[in-house]
Amino acid sequence: MLMPFCYILYSPKIDKYYTGACIDLDRRIYEHNIGHSKFTKTGYPWSLVYSEQFEDLSSAKKREAEIKKKKSRKYIEALFKD
Repeated sequence: MLMPFCYILYSPKIDKYYTGACIDLDRRIYEHNIGHSKFTKTGYPWSLVYSEQFEDLSSAKKREAEIKKKKSRKYIEALFKD
């Protein structure tokens, strides 16, 4: 059974992070790396730097919104450096 995730990807090409939520993390990362998403198609290859697993997709999306609301690269980097 697939589990919902909130995830953060990083692109060294454009030096940016991307935060998202999904049910199939492997598939979603693949989609980002083949240019499926408008924002991420310019930055591939993307690598997974952080993920959190949730019981349901709505909780994962809430966490995604919480991270995006911070609008802080330092906050994002602190998540996976700790």
